[in-house]
Amino acid sequence: MEKQPYRVLQVVTIMNRGGIETMIMNHYRAIDRTKIQFDFLVHRQERGDYDDEIVQLGGRIYRAFPIRPWKYIQYFKWLNIFFKDNNSYIAIHSHIQENSGLVFKIASKYNLNNLIANSHIATLGVDYKYLFRQYGRILTNKYSTTKLACGVKAGKFLYGNKTEFIILKNAIKSEEFSFDLKKREYIRKQLGINENFVIGNISRFCTQKNHSFIIDIFEEIYKINSSAKLLLIGDGPLKADIIEKVKNKSIYENIIFMGIRSDIPDLLQAIDVILFPSLFEGLPVSIIESQAAGLPCVLSDTIDPDVKITPNVDFVSLKAPISNWCDSVISKQSFKRTSTQEYIISSGYDLSTSINKLTQIYFQALKI
Repeated sequence: MEKQPYRVLQVVTIMNRGGIETMIMNHYRAIDRTKIQFDFLVHRQERGDYDDEIVQLGGRIYRAFPIRPWKYIQYFKWLNIFFKDNNSYIAIHSHIQENSGLVFKIASKYNLNNLIANSHIATLGVDYKYLFRQYGRILTNKYSTTKLACGVKAGKFLYGNKTEFIILKNAIKSEEFSFDLKKREYIRKQLGINENFVIGNISRFCTQKNHSFIIDIFEEIYKINSSAKLLLIGDGPLKADIIEKVKNKSIYENIIFMGIRSDIPDLLQAIDVILFPSLFEGLPVSIIESQAAGLPCVLSDTIDPDVKITPNVDFVSLKAPISNWCDSVISKQSFKRTSTQEYIISSGYDLSTSINKLTQIYFQALKI
């Protein structure tokens, strides 16, 4: 009888095309699936963008309900039933920030002893969930056996300043993004942006990503260069609000809402500069991808500075005048793109490095 692969449970919100989810799928595609197979515990009933691929690769998807403070008791009951029936995993790898502790608290009752927390965000601010987040953070630090983070800021945010954690970089298959002039010309022709200066953003339309400010910056750039284009790639709850904000402005015709796309490496070829004024971040995969494509990036200084792995990254304060943002973006109009693969590989952001490290972490409980 053929030996079955060991299985790892990935704990997520939903497997849509976001930065965290893309990173997980990068690992899933690259890992030796004859030895390790992924299953997914998601917290939405609706299907995710990657669900079909997960099933095709041999993964199983289990659906819990959204985690809400007023449903903790119900959630713990659900987890007890789930882990009673699913307790043969060699690792539980959770990507749901402080809520990982809720999962680990129950998983630990069923002899699941390789509990891996992964922090992807550097701050969440203070809201009505703040106290519940502190509770979850305590549980995460108590029950997790391995603490991972995409960067230093993200690690300190979830685990505290005095707790040791391991940096697992948001690695990518770097050769897929390598700058290709012929491909760039083809994609730009397809999009009808042959001679335009193209500013891009790839992110979910939510408060964190600060799309309203992106529009404000672009409006100022438009006054200087009326042929400039803005590509907004992604979807989310605030997309309709952003469309409403711009639909009666002269800039509307110069903004392209791309929606969720599966051809990000190609679209990055067409863009001239990435604009990312997020209110808070960990270490965004899309910025690593953008640098792998040889793009200059203009980022808010709230983003972990470790994201800068090429010389082509500018940080601008969110408190700075909008003119500072405008100047930084406009200065990239004459930027000459070149290959950046050496930077990506030497910085440890290539998938080949990351997957070996992750495989060792998964197998550590087995002492393999």
